[in-house]
Amino acid sequence: MSDKKNRQLYSRKELRWDKLDNTANLFPVIVSESVSNVYRLSVTLKEDIDPELLQKALNRVLPYFDVFKMKLKKGMFWYYFETNRKPTPKVMPENTYPCMYINPYTNNEYLFRVTYFEKRINLEVFHVLTDGSGALTFIKELTYQYLRYKYPELKKLNNNVLQAETSLDSEDSYVKNYKKSAKKGYKTEKAVIIKGEKLPVNNFGIIHGYLKVDELKTISKKYGLTINQLLVGTFIWSVYKEYLKCMPTDRPISACVPVNLRPYFNSDTTKNFFAVVSAIFKPTKENYTYQEVLQIVKESLDKQITRENLEKLFSYNVSNEKNWVLRVVPLFIKNIAMKIVYKTSARANTTTITNIGLIKLADEFKDYVDKFHVVLSMSKGQNIKGGVCSYGDTLVFTFSSAIRENFVQKEFFRRLASEGANISIESNGVYYD
Repeated sequence: MSDKKNRQLYSRKELRWDKLDNTANLFPVIVSESVSNVYRLSVTLKEDIDPELLQKALNRVLPYFDVFKMKLKKGMFWYYFETNRKPTPKVMPENTYPCMYINPYTNNEYLFRVTYFEKRINLEVFHVLTDGSGALTFIKELTYQYLRYKYPELKKLNNNVLQAETSLDSEDSYVKNYKKSAKKGYKTEKAVIIKGEKLPVNNFGIIHGYLKVDELKTISKKYGLTINQLLVGTFIWSVYKEYLKCMPTDRPISACVPVNLRPYFNSDTTKNFFAVVSAIFKPTKENYTYQEVLQIVKESLDKQITRENLEKLFSYNVSNEKNWVLRVVPLFIKNIAMKIVYKTSARANTTTITNIGLIKLADEFKDYVDKFHVVLSMSKGQNIKGGVCSYGDTLVFTFSSAIRENFVQKEFFRRLASEGANISIESNGVYYD
């Protein structure tokens, strides 16, 4: 281990406490058994997981990641983090549905968990810690270390604990980059809510669709879109066609689209650093075409995903946090206010679709990894969500759902198939019970 890494590890052992980032402040307020605010990243290898080696890898990697080695504490004015000095949480076989509530008191006060099933490693994270980019960094390093233990030839090739390019930065990039003069950059309007027969408590419907990236590029190019715009637009089209039956409504179909802010503001933080824009389609007439819906979604996203607008979105929230009057308001009053704001904003979105993009691995590990998945938990008013990632030449679109009906998911894949995409489908079987 290098002197630099030794010094970094030593400094981590000395860390006592840390503030929550601006986005994280909301999550402890709204978390519950039914709204877990937990998401999952998983990696599937080509051989069954050895749980002892996976535990050994977690023990080895965790001390380097300040963001994950934290417990949540409740202060008089704010929640805050404190370094968790308890033993590393136990790696467990997967025995629940994805993204269930993480009870810190049964998890050594850690706010993440690692489970396994056959060839798959699952990292589930309470969103208060970090976003998908931060979690991806962690699961990649966990996987690398596991593979080094599993295959001696990899350990001989590279015995470093972390890859040289891995960031351990834990700055609050919201505070670093906000503009004090920012005004509110968003408005809320009640959106279409997809309703249906609820699955039993703690049941969770999962459908993975596997698509070829090159085929999606061809379809996207045909309509003048990015792949992400195509996926978001097709989801909104599917709600319009199968849920609204192509009829007009006074409420928009609104899809939350989280945007990774790191490329826009030159950040490598492992904390949360994203903003949410909304792809909005409000059908004011009957029988929009698929192409019309796609173009409306494209225009909606293009208008919002600019550095200036993204800066405005998070700067307004940070400015509120910095307001000295609000800072001295007791936490229990802040909690009441944040719950009201959350309930109002929750009614403004039909779904969330998050895309963590193309996942790249160090060359020596690629042959040992088969695929990745992203799974989102449910939130108030959003009964169907989409998680997207790509690895190699395959993109996986994962629907998670709290309702039994799956007509929206079926139309989504039917529509892309009709455009020339070859798709294979995998489900966790909930819809067949």
